[in-house]
Amino acid sequence: MDSTNQGPVVRPTRALIGLLAAAAGIAVANLYYAQPLAPMIGRSLNASDRAIGIALTFTQIGYALGMLMLVPLGDARERRGLLSMTAGAAVPALLLVAATPNVAALALFNLFLGAASSLPQLAVPFAVGLLPTEERGRALGPVMGGLLTGILLSRTVSGWLGHAIGWRATFVVAALAMACLAVVLRLALPLQRPAQVLSWSRTVRSLPALLRDEPLLRRHAVVGAMGFACFSVLWSTLAFHLAGSGHGPQVAGTFGVCGVAGVLAAPLAGRLSRWIPPRAINSAGLILAGLSFAWLWAGGASIAALAIGVAVLDAGQQSSHLANQSVIFGLSPEARNRLNAVYMVVFFIGGALGTLIGAWAWGAARWTGVCAAGGCLATAGLVALWTMPAPRIKQS
Repeated sequence: MDSTNQGPVVRPTRALIGLLAAAAGIAVANLYYAQPLAPMIGRSLNASDRAIGIALTFTQIGYALGMLMLVPLGDARERRGLLSMTAGAAVPALLLVAATPNVAALALFNLFLGAASSLPQLAVPFAVGLLPTEERGRALGPVMGGLLTGILLSRTVSGWLGHAIGWRATFVVAALAMACLAVVLRLALPLQRPAQVLSWSRTVRSLPALLRDEPLLRRHAVVGAMGFACFSVLWSTLAFHLAGSGHGPQVAGTFGVCGVAGVLAAPLAGRLSRWIPPRAINSAGLILAGLSFAWLWAGGASIAALAIGVAVLDAGQQSSHLANQSVIFGLSPEARNRLNAVYMVVFFIGGALGTLIGAWAWGAARWTGVCAAGGCLATAGLVALWTMPAPRIKQS
């Protein structure tokens, strides 16, 4: 077992890994419920498309802050309690979003919600810590698949719920789900203690040194940020594109189902990483993501073509992301949560940047601008992967 797991030895079962996958999916969904509902929220708050797009960016900024302030504690505190408390903190955040009176308040409450939804980045190292280092792909694949399922199906769920009960009630339902999750995690997970107890300040102060001393971490953080930026460019603007063709939140949300290709790609990429160098998997994923935007631009008027493009983008981005994490989790087991925190902070800064770029691209050139921006960001990730120096391990 991993040296950082100092609790009772627990043989990981599929049910335990499945619970962590479900927790990652349910928690990360909080970040994306608003995307297919964006036009509806804009009408309710009397705000422009651009203003709503910028307000949604604050969710990802908050998520990055949560990873910076909370996730490193997984290397310094007992992890089961930390997971449960983080899930509980999302409940009031979701209720505040449900009660928001204007777009400025929405941005503020989204910041809080994002920070309180960082549980997935605690769940991933928890799962990896249940298995020997050489088998980390076996834990990464299912949990990352669960995380992606939450990202994608959150849009489907919120699209349908928003149509049926309104956007505010949708966030109340999400709050109830998080309250239940907090209880289940507390009761079902084993204790998992760190190798040593560190103060919060010492833990956070160690993050810049990790970024300075680990060239592989720097490279894969930048690559991940560019991949997630191109992903966010699409998903932050798709509802507006569909609304322009007369389609409501139901249709926008249903597109989340198309991302099942990415869910399937996660465990496949995890297994392949045992035989194929992560850089090769990463390159293939970024190339797929870039090509998907050319397809999306050419077939933007067709629902079927959009569905295919979304599926290809999601599969490519998820393969790239898992390849990045496969590398960083192999660097230093005792600093696994901190490595993940640094990577994911940069990753979600990329997502926030992509959401912001998407809002401006949509305002400047509508769908053509969105597709051009997404393709450029995927290309930037590929360039970083092959040009940023990182001599630590040969197979990266």
